[in-house]
Amino acid sequence: MNREQLAQQIIDTCLEMNALGLNQGTSGNVSARYQEGMLITPSGIPYSKLTPDMIVYVDENGVCEAGKVPSSEWHFHLACYLARPELNAVVHNHAVNSTAVSILNVAIPALHYMVAVTGTEHVPCIPYATFGTQDLADYVTEGMRQSKAILMQHHGMIAMEMNLEKALWLANEVEVLASLYLKVSSVSEKVPVLSDQEMRTVLDKFKTYGLKSE
Repeated sequence: MNREQLAQQIIDTCLEMNALGLNQGTSGNVSARYQEGMLITPSGIPYSKLTPDMIVYVDENGVCEAGKVPSSEWHFHLACYLARPELNAVVHNHAVNSTAVSILNVAIPALHYMVAVTGTEHVPCIPYATFGTQDLADYVTEGMRQSKAILMQHHGMIAMEMNLEKALWLANEVEVLASLYLKVSSVSEKVPVLSDQEMRTVLDKFKTYGLKSE
């Protein structure tokens, strides 16, 4: 896939993310691994106005191509690629339910077997740090090494997968899990969870489960 095609996929992912209700305005951002770095959405431009030539290349050292301004969150996108070399796409958004759980500063536990889509038995919540900072990128690195999807305290969520289609699918699954968590925790003082043994069984089955995508 050439650069223009991948850039268009990033734009399409942004538009679908908003259409799914996972994000509001330009608050989220999307990237994909490209060459020795990544392609990422620019800062402050509505998704409906994006064209492939506006998507910004940032190399592995954080050097941005001349004349373009990447998303202010490029630091943690780059951190994701360094932390998980086997994955190639990052979706970040401020989905309402996921963000609400992040404000509570709790992980989403194994209340449903679909938690296994993250590659582990819970969705971690990393500590708060100001957006666009290296401190936040460092927290993201730690979180992504645990799970393909994380919550960011008082901020939102990140989902990372093999490609953009799967990353967006994962983000949507996490938002559903966050909704379930909020509903259950509102009526039960203690959220019931699946056993560690059952989650190990599910995680093993999930090695061949999930969205089928090229």
